Amino acid sequence: MLDFLNPLIGRHPERIKANVEIYTWQTCPFCLRAKLLLWLKGVDYTEYKIDGDDTARNQMSQRANGRRTVPQIFINNQHIGGFDDLDQLNQVGQLDPLLVQPTA
Repeated sequence: MLDFLNPLIGRHPERIKANVEIYTWQTCPFCLRAKLLLWLKGVDYTEYKIDGDDTARNQMSQRANGRRTVPQIFINNQHIGGFDDLDQLNQVGQLDPLLVQPTA
């Protein structure tokens, strides 16, 4: 709808090739921040809302090396971690290269 704004705000969805998945709770502030950062990058991600779903949380925990906090983020099936980990990758310039890699 507002795609003409993408270049002005630095969004480049056409460059994103990675498969991004994020496990969230609806009211989690760190989940909201992670989703905003991904949106600003132009990422279409798959979101798993696990509020109150112990089975889904256990699946997430297995994928996330035992971590049970949200968000938990995966790029091309590689566990990235939570929002702080995602933000750190972005700050040191390592997030964009991950996002442009196609799914293996």
